[in-house]
Amino acid sequence: MNLSQMLPDLAEVPESVVDEVIWDTFVSWTTQRGIVLYPAQEEAALGILAGDNVILATPTGSGKSMVANAAHFIALSRGQRSFYTAPIKALVSEKFFALCEIFGPENVGMMTGDATVNGKAPIIAATAEIVANIALRDGAEADIDQVVMDEFHYYSDPERGWAWQVPLLELPRAQFLLMSATLGDTTWLEEDLTRRTGRVTTLVAGTTRPVPLDFSYVFSPVHETVEAILKEGKAPVYVVHFSQREASERAQALTSLSGIITKEDKAALATALAGFRFTTAFGRDLSKLLRRGIGVHHAGMLPKYRRLVENLAQKGLLKIICGTDTLGVGINVPIRTVLMTGLAKYDGTRERILKSREFHQIAGRAGRAGYDTEGTVIVEAPEYEIENAKARRRLGNDPARLKRLRKKSPREGEVSWSEKTFARLTQAEPEELTSQFRVSNSMLLNVLARHGNGYEHLRHLLRDNHDTRSKQNQEILQAISLFRGLVNSGVVQKSTKGLDIYGRPYHLVRALPRDFALNQPLGPFALAALSLLDPESESYTLDVVSVFEAIVDDPRQILIAQQKAARGEEIAALKAEGVDYTERMAIVEEITWLKPLEELLEQAYDTFAETNAWVKDFQLRPKAVVRDMLEKSMTFSDLIATYGLARSEGVVLRYLTDVWRTLKQSVPDEYNTPELEDIVVWLGELIRQVDSSLVDEWAQMAGEDSPISQADLDRELAFGVEDPSALTANRRAFCIMVRNYFFRLVQLFALEKEDRLAQLVDYLDEVPDFGAALDDYFEEYDDVDTGPAARGPEYFRVSGQDSRRWSVRQIFKDPRGDNSFALVGTVDLDASDEEGEVRLSELHLES
Repeated sequence: MNLSQMLPDLAEVPESVVDEVIWDTFVSWTTQRGIVLYPAQEEAALGILAGDNVILATPTGSGKSMVANAAHFIALSRGQRSFYTAPIKALVSEKFFALCEIFGPENVGMMTGDATVNGKAPIIAATAEIVANIALRDGAEADIDQVVMDEFHYYSDPERGWAWQVPLLELPRAQFLLMSATLGDTTWLEEDLTRRTGRVTTLVAGTTRPVPLDFSYVFSPVHETVEAILKEGKAPVYVVHFSQREASERAQALTSLSGIITKEDKAALATALAGFRFTTAFGRDLSKLLRRGIGVHHAGMLPKYRRLVENLAQKGLLKIICGTDTLGVGINVPIRTVLMTGLAKYDGTRERILKSREFHQIAGRAGRAGYDTEGTVIVEAPEYEIENAKARRRLGNDPARLKRLRKKSPREGEVSWSEKTFARLTQAEPEELTSQFRVSNSMLLNVLARHGNGYEHLRHLLRDNHDTRSKQNQEILQAISLFRGLVNSGVVQKSTKGLDIYGRPYHLVRALPRDFALNQPLGPFALAALSLLDPESESYTLDVVSVFEAIVDDPRQILIAQQKAARGEEIAALKAEGVDYTERMAIVEEITWLKPLEELLEQAYDTFAETNAWVKDFQLRPKAVVRDMLEKSMTFSDLIATYGLARSEGVVLRYLTDVWRTLKQSVPDEYNTPELEDIVVWLGELIRQVDSSLVDEWAQMAGEDSPISQADLDRELAFGVEDPSALTANRRAFCIMVRNYFFRLVQLFALEKEDRLAQLVDYLDEVPDFGAALDDYFEEYDDVDTGPAARGPEYFRVSGQDSRRWSVRQIFKDPRGDNSFALVGTVDLDASDEEGEVRLSELHLES
């Protein structure tokens, strides 16, 4: 029985005992589960029941999630709406599924910006940004009665801290539960929350962990340390790295260890993995690791793979997990030992030693309440110290030999640590919370969309936040500059409704959807830049895509891979021409990733900045990832294979999702085209097929009548489809994918990429002899036209679309217009559904 099924009927309960009935019901549920609340859990939950705000600052592993469950239950019992917020989407999705199990999927929704599921539910798991934007848009009238903010130390995050502060400023009617193990002194926060909400704010703190930690610093290599941990029965162990590459490589290296899992474990893993689709290159590698009891966990993975690793770990089936410090962000991976491979990390700007808060967040994940009597935290010495220790052991206790020992040192410029660093971090208190409030276009747009006096709303936000007075003055000047930019770009116009920051009436030009994508800082610039494009140009639609790709955050892994590929091709060409090494290197140094419209956009950016000074605070980033896929007719797996991005599939998917959402929400009707609509449909379905784990799992839990927030209902379904989530269910998107698939073959043929052609169809029983076909074609013609005209309907024909096998004829556009060469194939819709990408049952070349 889930917790919502135990909700008390309060209609006939006397008001004086309502709280008692709610509490007794919740305690009854915990008792049925064999859970006895810790004193701190009970104190915090009773504070919520009393209507207080609660700051829960207890150690990791002390059961803060159970307090959150109590808070949601109390709100649900009272007919209130509660939001749970977390810093990363992976944690939001994990909490979403956990809340579904506890309260029933009909009572739980999720909002992450990428996906909305059951968005009107009484309990919502969401990113902090979602709650912040609702607070900005609706203020005190927001349909939010309670906010549970997990990992609240993110308040101090330089990039995202604003989202943790805004709800505190703009939701005076809401009750807050703020949770973290590393908050520092919160006296000022308690006073501020009480002033804003009129509620008592209770601090529940403690330093005693239910499962104590044992800290140690070791001078053995990682694989030896892991081997010792396994022998001592201290698995599962989470091996912490500070790069995704290192985590993946370490997992592979540890396969050399013997006896990681038993035969029984192997059988249980085989059963748990039965039916799971490992559809990508990384997925197939992960499958092999998982079957040996080794998991990988980092943000570069697809969400479905991360959730799989978490689920297997929760079942106790994985003995080793190699991951990044996402472990310190509350991911629920039950472990006994945390092994930290270092104490230095690159934070996006520089290499530095971990902060006390970061160290304790990671270390605190060791030890499972109810399972372990002690958690183990082990920190590896730097490699040079390990080598020095080895040398000392070889020399024994001979003082003379030890004196002559030439010790190794850290490499020049390398940030290193020592046992003293380790000792300091284990004892240090968490740093104080610091305000990271900052104004943005999105913030202004949301506030301007709110009913009431816009001037007063903005004054309150800018003058009554947690910043110092001088910092507030800077933000006010920034707000004025941003506001002028919105007016100049036509997003905001003078009106008789509302008041701007000068006390003059202004309004939004059109009612913006609640998820309007101008949260991209350069959104107003992109709208203005669209007017510079030529609608009659053959590349117009792709140019629209490029404008919006230029304002989306860079996916560095993809861009570096594009640059590497471009330089590699140029080096090969220069070698063939006999250019010497020094000159070759000088030439390729100038080559970077694809940057379409770079000159046009940069000139427009400079012009726009003349009247929009704020724009200089944000960097224009011309690039072509989606455009590259479109021009080369690449699928997701083709993109991954072309640029060697198997370890960054999650990064690729997130970027494609950002571009898809931005195009879908931000392109005004006057700039839209049927071709662009096709691109949006194709890209949305591609993303969904690569990883729809969030929606799929929720649908499975909730049953057929679930109010899933998807566009499935208005799809034109392909003939004979039974599963509306299948690739071929979206007929329009699938037709585009088939067309792209065949044109990709044409493009590779034109480039004489015989090996890549064979790889693309290596699943066929009979792979065409592309080498012979290339010889035949180029003996007769000089080249293959792959321009826009070659994509036209006269060169691409499909028949049999009322069946599950489509016949396709893709004609090559040759220089003489003979149309004598063609690719002829049969698309197998059932196999395509199985693989999540277009699959053929046969293919041959006609001439």
